[in-house]
Amino acid sequence: MTELEGYIAAQEEKLRVLKRHYSEYAKEHDEASQDVQAYLSNPINAYLLVKRLTTDWKSVESQMVKDVGEGFIENITNYRSVLKFPTDEDLNGAAVALMRLQDTYKLDTASVARGELNGIQYSTELSAGDCFELGRQSYNNGDFYHTVLWMQEALQRYEEEYNKTTTKSDILEYLAFSTYMQGNVRTALKLTDELLQIVPTHQRALGNRDYYLKDLESRDDRKKGEDGYGSLPADDAKVVMEKKPKTDDLPERELYEMLCRNEVTVPVDIQSQLKCRYTDLGSPFLKLARVKEEEAYLKPRIVIFHDIIYDPEIETIKRLAQPRFRRATVQNSETGELEVAHYRISKSAWLSDEDHKHIHSVNRRVEDLTGLTMETAEQLQVVNYGIGGHYEPHYDFARKEEHNAFKKLGTGNRIATVLFYMSDVPQGGGTVFPSIKVALWPKKGSAAFWYNLYKNGEGDFKTRHAACPVLAGSKWVSNKWIHEVGQEFRRPCALTND
Repeated sequence: MTELEGYIAAQEEKLRVLKRHYSEYAKEHDEASQDVQAYLSNPINAYLLVKRLTTDWKSVESQMVKDVGEGFIENITNYRSVLKFPTDEDLNGAAVALMRLQDTYKLDTASVARGELNGIQYSTELSAGDCFELGRQSYNNGDFYHTVLWMQEALQRYEEEYNKTTTKSDILEYLAFSTYMQGNVRTALKLTDELLQIVPTHQRALGNRDYYLKDLESRDDRKKGEDGYGSLPADDAKVVMEKKPKTDDLPERELYEMLCRNEVTVPVDIQSQLKCRYTDLGSPFLKLARVKEEEAYLKPRIVIFHDIIYDPEIETIKRLAQPRFRRATVQNSETGELEVAHYRISKSAWLSDEDHKHIHSVNRRVEDLTGLTMETAEQLQVVNYGIGGHYEPHYDFARKEEHNAFKKLGTGNRIATVLFYMSDVPQGGGTVFPSIKVALWPKKGSAAFWYNLYKNGEGDFKTRHAACPVLAGSKWVSNKWIHEVGQEFRRPCALTND
């Protein structure tokens, strides 16, 4: 902002000097025009005229061609080497996050453009140019569905805006082609004709129009034939569902999103068996300070410990983690290597006992809560999910076919997970278990705990879970993943094979 302000001031000073020159020329020109011969007969006037058209004019020309922005551009370039500026990839990521939120939480495009999320006003409205850019980013990702939604919104806002930041022809071009890619040829043709009325020589539009006409002709020919196409409409065929399917029949993705929207709850017969209690969990230390335990589910047993991590500890963890944050990774099941993935969008860092006494206290508390040793546990992983941050359904444990998972650690599989919630989240950000239809909601100071493995070492596939996209706010969590080795006498195998 400072550099832009300085640049504007320099440009204004340049214009002020040029206006002064122009004013002087105009004044002399008006005087000379009244009687050119008399004006030039004065030797001083003759000299001044020649001077203005030589030395003075050279000064004017140099002022006109002088690039006053050069120094400011250089400063901004230097800033870029010091400060972290967002990239085009970041812009695309922010746009994709908005699309993810729109789909997961079934947000109306017009409402999002007004700055509303689930009926709550969070921000100022988007301009036609803002909506156009969201559509353009979707187009670049091959996402024509969202391109159409946002280009339609851009077009509507374009008509209503006084200060236009984009052109109608650009909006129509993206909208027409994306509509065609969605299968609606007639609407695409209509939009292309509208575009050609604005820019009759638009080459791509002219080429597309011919292509759309040929496509329609071929569709008409198929309808006339006896190849079975006659029953299909020329454009979109829509399937109407007679009744809402049961949640048991839904694909995991749809169930996951319904849980994120809090549209599915645990059946009453199961809820009635769940209890809350003060407990010492068999730990001598916790007999002095019993913990609040809430059962979220029984098989698998998922519990929530309330008021189990404290504000000073949370602030320390956040402070230590932020400088170490990197894009969160997942383990490649074939190579065992860590890599980034689109289905996990967050920042993460790792903290050990040696980093601070608060980290040591939290790890010791996990041992008291679970009765499991921390000797072979992974370091405390701190994760921050920003807007749209999520982690799609996954297992914390390694399956049998994933031979290289955790091989380098040499501590066996992940026997259990402790998930600390270190912030409240205004909207979204739940932890959901699609197969058992359970949703846990972030509450600052609480922690969730469950076993990933049965006592015989087999993975419990019902523990497959996901982190819902954050709709509003910022979600801070920390994970403690506990491994098998060292737990032989703390959680021994049972006599039965279960």
